[in-house]
Amino acid sequence: MGEQTISRRARLRAETTREIKEIALRLMADGGPDAIALRAIAREMGMTAGAIYSYFPTRDDLITTLITDVYTDLVDRAEAARDTVPETDPGGRVIAWAQAVRAWALANPEGFRLIYGDPVPGYQAPEGGAASEAEHRACAGLTGLVAAAWPRAGALHDGDYRWADFDPGLVAQVQEEFPGLPPAVVALALRVWGRMHGLVALEIYGHLSPLANDPAAIYRAEMRDLVRSLGL
Repeated sequence: MGEQTISRRARLRAETTREIKEIALRLMADGGPDAIALRAIAREMGMTAGAIYSYFPTRDDLITTLITDVYTDLVDRAEAARDTVPETDPGGRVIAWAQAVRAWALANPEGFRLIYGDPVPGYQAPEGGAASEAEHRACAGLTGLVAAAWPRAGALHDGDYRWADFDPGLVAQVQEEFPGLPPAVVALALRVWGRMHGLVALEIYGHLSPLANDPAAIYRAEMRDLVRSLGL
């Protein structure tokens, strides 16, 4: 078998895989998470059920791949936006991360729903989670934003927290990557995450737009207030 034949076959497989994932997200957008079904995708693509199972043996395999892809893309965008702002401007890095999350969510609403919306009925994630690496990066990114602000933010938000108040896996990650910081950093990182995602979720699920003509302006104001609340 020639090298060109192998290359062509790999290229066709990659294209088919991409099309399967695109159709799955569209089905979810039209009919909710329940609409993701390998047989439905196969019918739309003119494939047999047996053929599509050679790409994704189970529906759970497809959903795991989708979650990993979209979560990784989200974190890639957020990290890239943050890194356009120098470390000497921690407030600017917070806003850059937040704006990138909102922009990504608006461009990929189905992906946002897949990560942060209702769980897909019947889906069983693999051990360790569907997108553990992306989740780890997102957690590290948000905690890093708070850690950079902590010299000032700590004076405003240092609460009576213990490490036992948080998930042991999260605690281990924070203690390894940000040694010397108190458990209050974790609480503040979770609060920052909530403020960044709250208005985005309302917008993605259609609750904000009917009430506000310019959701972007409201989000910018909320993020500026968030930065001020960190003492930046």
